[in-house]
Amino acid sequence: MSRRRRPFSHEARVLLYALVAALPAALVALGFMWLEPHSAKVRWTLTLITVGAWTAMALTVREEVARPLQTLSNLLAALREGDFSIRGRHGRDDDALGVALGEANALAATLRLQRYGTLEANALVRKMMEAIDVALFVFDADGVLTLCNAAAARLLGEPPEKLHGRHARDLGLATFLEGESPRTVGLRIGGAPRQLEVRRGPVRQEGRPHMLVVATDMSRALRAEERHAFERLVRVLGHEINNSLAPIRSIAESLRQRLGKPVDADGEWEADLSSGLEVIERRAEALGRFMTSYARLARLPPPRLAEVDVGAWIHRVVDLEKRRPITIAAGPPARVRADVDQLEQLLINLVRNAVDAAAETDGAVEVGWELAGDEVAVRVRDEGHGLADTRNLFVPFFTTKSSGTGIGLVLSRQIAENHGGTLTLEDRKDRQGCEARLSLPIAA
Repeated sequence: MSRRRRPFSHEARVLLYALVAALPAALVALGFMWLEPHSAKVRWTLTLITVGAWTAMALTVREEVARPLQTLSNLLAALREGDFSIRGRHGRDDDALGVALGEANALAATLRLQRYGTLEANALVRKMMEAIDVALFVFDADGVLTLCNAAAARLLGEPPEKLHGRHARDLGLATFLEGESPRTVGLRIGGAPRQLEVRRGPVRQEGRPHMLVVATDMSRALRAEERHAFERLVRVLGHEINNSLAPIRSIAESLRQRLGKPVDADGEWEADLSSGLEVIERRAEALGRFMTSYARLARLPPPRLAEVDVGAWIHRVVDLEKRRPITIAAGPPARVRADVDQLEQLLINLVRNAVDAAAETDGAVEVGWELAGDEVAVRVRDEGHGLADTRNLFVPFFTTKSSGTGIGLVLSRQIAENHGGTLTLEDRKDRQGCEARLSLPIAA
């Protein structure tokens, strides 16, 4: 429904109302002047004076009403344009006009503070965007790049001014706006392959919807992590191989020197030879066991999933351990989708460690399970000495046992994570000992 347009402006209506308001007084004054016996010259002179005063007063009323409104409109226009330096002036603060101008001035002060705060926040955000070493892109609803930081420009190998205004498709980044978030995207940028973790989310810029994309270059971090892992592996392998080669080298040198001496009649030479060969055999066997364990850890096959009854699985594994009695704290019926052979190997490792720990203190071992949300939590508790060094629990080939390989817990955690679960170990809070907690998602 359209608004009806008035035939006169506000100023014209004010002037008209002022003229109409003074019209009766003017007519009375003119009537007395024309009824009195004056000459025509006097009558017309007084008439012109009366009409002039009447008109001047009406124009003054219109000016008093229109000028403050013009001042107020200029002030509001300045605020709309972002100029907060203009102020409205009025002689009194206790009348309606003074209150209106005061409120307009207060509004200008508030908007000025908000604008400064917004500018400072934007400057801070831009500084942070330039400082962080993560690529940030902002695309509009049409997929056109409107904003990016220095890390994004370095990633694409072009200055930011050449990137703004270009479509994601032209930049080779169309895949950033598609698919799940977060996810890993493989791109070839500048001739080099990159692995990027891409996250995105909706934002608004100047009232319009945009898409913020955060791309983290994982290639450098992965290479650094691979290098650190390789260095750790080399140290472990070198340590284990040197532990076997050092006694072999020493015994071989002793036997070589022994060959230059005459054979003892009492058979001492044979005893030395037998002892040396026994040490060589034992160290070679330990080195072979170590390499077999390494190959087993490195070649864990992917799980073949099937539904596994949690209670039956735990009872089967507990029945295999005959060294000490094990208490089973049964929980509610539950099933998981998993590779039953790998789960049995995982639980065998945990139960064996618990029994070994409990044997040192003649303590008890308990295995149980419970439901926790959409997961089943399997607990293996012992009353041993507890964890001596939690930092090396999941370090491959690190072991405190004389006959251990150092891969049991590492292999167990790898199996748990391959099934979408977790494995943690910590000291018990209720008494001395350790608790291993395995969490697996419940089968739908």
